[in-house]
Amino acid sequence: MKFIFFICSLLMSQAAFGQKTSVINNESTVFTLETPNSKIDFLVIDPAPKSKKPLFLFCQGSLPIPLYFNYKKEGLSLFGGGLTNFNYQDIIKSYHLVVISMPETPVIVDESQLNDSYWYYGDSKDKNIPSRAYQEADYLYNYVNRAVSVLDYLSKQPWVDNSQLTIFGHSQGGHVAAKLANKYKKVSKLGLSGTNLFGRIDQDIRQAKRDVQKGKITWQQASQKIEQTYAFYKDANTPEKLKNNPNLRSWKSFSQPAIDELLGFEYPIYLVFGTEDIVAELNDLVPLYFIRNHKNNLTIKRYYNLEHNYFEVQNDGRPDYKKPHWDDIMTDFLTWTLEQKTTVNSN
Repeated sequence: MKFIFFICSLLMSQAAFGQKTSVINNESTVFTLETPNSKIDFLVIDPAPKSKKPLFLFCQGSLPIPLYFNYKKEGLSLFGGGLTNFNYQDIIKSYHLVVISMPETPVIVDESQLNDSYWYYGDSKDKNIPSRAYQEADYLYNYVNRAVSVLDYLSKQPWVDNSQLTIFGHSQGGHVAAKLANKYKKVSKLGLSGTNLFGRIDQDIRQAKRDVQKGKITWQQASQKIEQTYAFYKDANTPEKLKNNPNLRSWKSFSQPAIDELLGFEYPIYLVFGTEDIVAELNDLVPLYFIRNHKNNLTIKRYYNLEHNYFEVQNDGRPDYKKPHWDDIMTDFLTWTLEQKTTVNSN
């Protein structure tokens, strides 16, 4: 596997805070935590974090996408799990912005090791199938436990204000954020974006029914697809099948509902999604659960005619990539976080 790690002006190793760290492109610091079974890499978007500020953890979506792309002509380019989709510089004025690498995925990957969708396929013989190591690590509680390790480490740093902790997760990352907020008691503000809190698997069933309504397929075809979804999910819940096909671990774990965890979280929650996003289609039901449980800590924000990644949707149903709205989503969320005066016990 070929990775190019820059030195000198691009990548400088240094010892700081009792931890070997590196500065990338004079814009971010990468930390590496060694665990008994693996390592965890994460970025703080600051080349020299010193000013005391609270943390803002950005939980990225799915697939083994590296935090930095190394292009042959352009050189290093930050992706940061999607941070470059919006003006993240506004966030770092008030927070230390943190993003954790995907498991079994290097922080920096040469473009020759990226497929057409810009994710890292490692030693896989098929560029469109992740490495087996990634598949085995791609399950909900691994992401949650990795995040806990990172937050525990950062909470001990002198430049971290532990009275507040904001977590924002998009898509699969929203599911991680919901579970993490329930487990990690220092979280004071929770943002969920484009997330199906009822689990992943039902999306395929809803998509089949929607395709019938749009005249794309017949009910007979939809019924066949739905039965196939049932069979696939049965495999994902069969131990022997899971052992032989590690890809099923992700489907099993991320198809667990997160509503109970969300209801157990006592601090402010911000739920945002595009109205044309089938992944988040059921989120309009979430307030009913809060009403039923006499809870009033949920803010729900709909963006009309936007899809999963907040592009406007054209008349033919396809996204218009010339009309992005990630900046709007994050500007509104950042404003909301600054309005919330909630703090937690930093001990």
